Amino acid sequence: MIHPTVTRSAHAAAITAILIATPANADVPQPVREMIDAAIATGDADKVATVLELAKVTNPDDAAEIDSIAAAFAVKQQQLAKAEAAEKEAAIRSAGLFDNWSGQGQIGAFRSTGNNSDTGLSAGLKLQRTGINWRHKLNALADFQRTNGVTTREQFLLGYEPNYQINERLFAYALGQYERDRFQGFSSRLSASAGIGYDVIDTDAMSLSVKAGPAYRKTSFIAGGSDSSIAGLAAMDFDWSVSDTIKLTQDASAFIQSGNSTYLSTTGLEASLGGSLSARVSYAVEHDTDPPAGAVQTDTLTRFTLIYGF
Repeated sequence: MIHPTVTRSAHAAAITAILIATPANADVPQPVREMIDAAIATGDADKVATVLELAKVTNPDDAAEIDSIAAAFAVKQQQLAKAEAAEKEAAIRSAGLFDNWSGQGQIGAFRSTGNNSDTGLSAGLKLQRTGINWRHKLNALADFQRTNGVTTREQFLLGYEPNYQINERLFAYALGQYERDRFQGFSSRLSASAGIGYDVIDTDAMSLSVKAGPAYRKTSFIAGGSDSSIAGLAAMDFDWSVSDTIKLTQDASAFIQSGNSTYLSTTGLEASLGGSLSARVSYAVEHDTDPPAGAVQTDTLTRFTLIYGF
């Protein structure tokens, strides 16, 4: 087995050396041989395939030898892929609790004076840790606004979601979430859910996952009292890298229950500013079918934020 610490370039060099030493390839003309070796040295399978195809077209009498080169290269590429996968798995298994986390932080603020004096702040943090079968997600979001010295928006959300990958597409999830929004009439809203999810699309440019399951919600109201209920949760998460610099996101969820059901949709557009920095504009709509007295059914929020990915 190839040692996991061997680099890709070293593998490519090893492949080249092995193929050069193969007697069956001695009939391939030297200029063609050198062209093939140069392609193999890059380690790029697409380049190698193109060069080998051209070599067969221009040297049909050497097709058998060229095919043997292609077969040997394919075997070595498979060995390289297995070694890299083993190295990655070993790194994941030996990682500590605080290792292998990735994510992004976002922050936005505004200040206006004149007819109205407004000050606003929006901040968020998303973290994800992907293991062999487990994936952990942490999400925190806070929005605060004051108008003419009076607080007019104060929202906080904190959520944790572990996923267990059952197969390549199917996963089981659990969700714990805390919310506070006194202008919607509640001092706290706790939600818990567990169920099944499915990765409908999973490519480098686009991903779409859906999930659904039973849920439990407990709401403590600003005016006093609380309410507990059984609900159903359905949610989707869509990401589309339109280009190397533009990304479209769409998240939606619905807690459906007797009494007050909650529907939330957030549409975002991100533009890369270079490196790990991006700019984002998002539009969120939250609709409660039966909110507490004095609160509106539909609340919207547009955020302009800077994002730092890590």
